[in-house]
Amino acid sequence: MNRTRENDRYTRTRTGGSGRPGRTGSSRPNYSGSGSAGRSGGPSRGNGYSRQRPSLQGEFAPPKTITPALPAAEAFADLDMPAELLTALGREGVAVPFPIQAATLPNTLAGRDALGRGRTGSGKTLAFGLALLARTAGRRAEPKQPLGLVLVPTRELAQQVTDALTPYARSLRLRLATVVGGMSIGRQAGALRGGSEVVVATPGRLKDLIDRGDCRLDQVAITVLDEADQMADMGFMPQVTALLDQVRPDGQRMLFSATLDRNVDLLVRRYLNDPVVHSVDPSAGAVTTMEHHVLHVRAADKHQATTEIAARDGRVIMFLDTKHAVDQLTKHLLSSGVRAAALHGGKSQPQRTRTLAQFKDGHVSVLVATNVAARGIHVDQLDLVVNVDPPTDPKDYLHRGGRTARAGESGSVVTLVTPNQRRAMSRLMASAGVTAQTTEVRSGEAELSRITGAQAPSGVPVVIRAPAPERPRRSASSSPRGRRGRGGRNRSATPRS
Repeated sequence: MNRTRENDRYTRTRTGGSGRPGRTGSSRPNYSGSGSAGRSGGPSRGNGYSRQRPSLQGEFAPPKTITPALPAAEAFADLDMPAELLTALGREGVAVPFPIQAATLPNTLAGRDALGRGRTGSGKTLAFGLALLARTAGRRAEPKQPLGLVLVPTRELAQQVTDALTPYARSLRLRLATVVGGMSIGRQAGALRGGSEVVVATPGRLKDLIDRGDCRLDQVAITVLDEADQMADMGFMPQVTALLDQVRPDGQRMLFSATLDRNVDLLVRRYLNDPVVHSVDPSAGAVTTMEHHVLHVRAADKHQATTEIAARDGRVIMFLDTKHAVDQLTKHLLSSGVRAAALHGGKSQPQRTRTLAQFKDGHVSVLVATNVAARGIHVDQLDLVVNVDPPTDPKDYLHRGGRTARAGESGSVVTLVTPNQRRAMSRLMASAGVTAQTTEVRSGEAELSRITGAQAPSGVPVVIRAPAPERPRRSASSSPRGRRGRGGRNRSATPRS
């Protein structure tokens, strides 16, 4: 790729336009409905920007773009990406683009704003990540001034995005920084001071670093919102809009989510300019490789049925409503002989990271969690999700279920429902667009085992110990004195950003 041409995308001004990078043709969308010119509370991006009202059905009504979208790509080699990225894709075993990648990348690589919907596991991370990295390639960030930003709602999703993009960023010599709560803010500030081209962040921690003077967003030319609807639902909207108001007003914005409903409308109207819109995957309720089961249980028998499901062969995620309930069930499962671990917002980030690692490597077979695990967690070959406590919102159901049947794999979502919950659950499933098989079950019976693999636990208590940290290897001739640098400080103990 011609690096000069790539870098010019950020400085070239379009004739008759607003200076949006890498665009051609008319710059303003013509939304249906009325609205005022420009934006209130945000940087002005020209006149003729009318507003669109959200669909009454709840699903976001996409804008009518003026500029036609480029056709989907059939192969990564067809895309205008650096050769280093293509090599890295081959090295990572990524051969054929997923539908959302094929649809969005030709447009986002050309600098277009994008509004993309794809269910969890559909490849959204590379859909925005490859465009972000390719368009940042060849540039160098000044201290505290990143060039690209990815905003996500949870720490787990931030780490997953960082892990997914790291090999591709490394191939382009781009530096990534992960900015999340629950970790050392000093170390994160150090990474920003050292210069990071791309920052993956949760809104709260990024705001803290900006308030401390450790980060500025005025050089951010590409901004991504991942799982944007969840950030709206979780109350992040004021922080998100405050951050978006600080990035370059002529920059590129990409908004990706598993659902696009009316909560996202504010962000689209205010910050996206003439976006290409792609909705390439069905919702989790329409995935053909996913089975949905509603199991009617007696309240007195629910605890035992849950224990037997947890004792199955294979991994399972179990969702409950509260942190206390998660901790209580985890303690009971461990005493019953089930290798379980708890994941919720009351755990420190190192604890949460360690728990996820143990679940992914099979050291733990049951992850007991609140909705903190409903998004941003990818575990291969996870074939069962159990709603021990039924969700109260259709989107929560879909995102809990989205942990299984990912990327073409099969899986089942099981919800345990007591008699007083049946009516509410029927309404929720209808709202989620899910058709489930309903079965009356009891602990110890064959029907529960057939559907979930339930079996009696061993009854032998287990203890899940944290793995011991790896110690640095020493040569036979090394000594404490020999490992010290100038001034007598032990260099091996100095953290690196």
